[in-house]
Amino acid sequence: MAIIESSINTGSESFAANAEWMSEKVREFQIIEQLVVDTAGKKREALAKLDKLLPRERLHCLLDPGAPFIELGSLVGYKMYDDKDGSSAGGGFIAGIGYVSGVRCLVQVNNYSVKGGTFSPIGLEKTIRAQKIALENKLPIINLLESGGANLNYATESFVRGANGFANQARLSAAGIPQITVVHGNATAGGAYQAGLSDYLILVRNKSKIFLAGPPLLKAATGEIADDEELGGADMHAAVAGTGEYLAENDADGIRIAREVMTTLNWEPLPKNQKPFKEPLYNPEELIGIVPSDPKTPYDVKELIARIVDGSEFMAFKPGFDQGTICGHCRIEGLPVGIIGNNGPITPKGANKASQFIQLCEQSNTALLFLHNTTGFLVGTETEQGGVVKHGSKMIQAVANAKVPKISMVVGGSYGAGNYAMCGRGLDPHFIFAWPSARTAIMGGEQAGMVLRIVAEEKARKAGVEADQQKLEHMEKSTADFLNQSATAIFGTARLWDDGLIDPRDSRQLLGFLLDICHEGEQRQTRSITFGAARL
Repeated sequence: MAIIESSINTGSESFAANAEWMSEKVREFQIIEQLVVDTAGKKREALAKLDKLLPRERLHCLLDPGAPFIELGSLVGYKMYDDKDGSSAGGGFIAGIGYVSGVRCLVQVNNYSVKGGTFSPIGLEKTIRAQKIALENKLPIINLLESGGANLNYATESFVRGANGFANQARLSAAGIPQITVVHGNATAGGAYQAGLSDYLILVRNKSKIFLAGPPLLKAATGEIADDEELGGADMHAAVAGTGEYLAENDADGIRIAREVMTTLNWEPLPKNQKPFKEPLYNPEELIGIVPSDPKTPYDVKELIARIVDGSEFMAFKPGFDQGTICGHCRIEGLPVGIIGNNGPITPKGANKASQFIQLCEQSNTALLFLHNTTGFLVGTETEQGGVVKHGSKMIQAVANAKVPKISMVVGGSYGAGNYAMCGRGLDPHFIFAWPSARTAIMGGEQAGMVLRIVAEEKARKAGVEADQQKLEHMEKSTADFLNQSATAIFGTARLWDDGLIDPRDSRQLLGFLLDICHEGEQRQTRSITFGAARL
């Protein structure tokens, strides 16, 4: 394959300015992540007196030391619902992919130290997203459960959709994807079903409380008086009801048992099927300084590719046919990948080229990586006559129907139907992550403001009246401001438009890990059972 020759001068003032700007964007989201951790940490002493570990301490005990871990949706719900300052971002729980007893699995840990681990509607969507990732990639699930359930202030938004989470648990079990749950504290109502629908349930003596209705509700509903232990305590569920399989003495012991259960699943790591690989010729650390702070300033996506792919080798597909959409073959950590990237808006030729390339990757079972930076499809008389609707539609069709693993990285702009064609969230990529420079919206703010102004002026002209220019200017500006604010990476990740924000310098390492997850998921054979494992 040809080696990409970089033209970036890493010692230039422009590179330094780009790096400084991007580093500040990285710090911005990392500060929020740390705020969530610090907020939970304020309860360390109080929880230690109750012999309880903090959520991230539980996570640390569960994961294999030194093994990689990718957190998912760390900023979900940021400043949404009743999150006033960002301190309860995350949707009520920590989720991620890591290793437990040598097995790669999906982990969920309720953040019970913030608002009792209750979750908002967007937290529920994060749960459903995590379950989809586990099912699609055949990852066992471990839940460290302690939650007050749905935030009752928003229960009407969560109730009906909440059934999807339980249905997914049932389907995961039927698909042969094991679910291990440690109940560290309260699991009431919906939380009880989350525990009951798990395949393996570990209870903690004098701490676990599982019931459909706690003592206060029981008394109000039936007049019966019962205490926590006889109604739903760990000993009762282990010895009488038979709900749980294992009984632990404390938090750490419950996690120890979960790690032991994982060793019994016969879930051996599959042998690697990747070629030896060379590191890129250009340092991936240089990714911090390539994207300009001004989104109107172009950059060459091949400069990113040169710092992500093995040996900086890239076999461009139809390089002379269209320069706005870049397609080509390469490898990342030994695994074959077809890359589609943007150097501008998507033209009819670019869409045509990308559609053909996607079908060829489908034919050769080659995973696809989309590197977003586009204002969308190019508009105008020439492009309309050139078939932009026809070719753009077929590109979306190709993306939607491709069965190979699809990974999206939103680097810059991802506007309009360009977001769809480049496998945005709505096109169901296996994974989608974003740089803090990402911007996702129906169109640019200034463009939207101008469109509304033109429409209003035309309406006034047809009515034979003079438009109020001051009102029009206000409308144009307010529309632009609103769309620009709602296009930012933090706004999008809060709403689960991606699986998380990353430091650009981590892109190659992350992509290698994700591709390996997808590859292993495709190779692994599971033993499905019609209704899932049941406690009879």
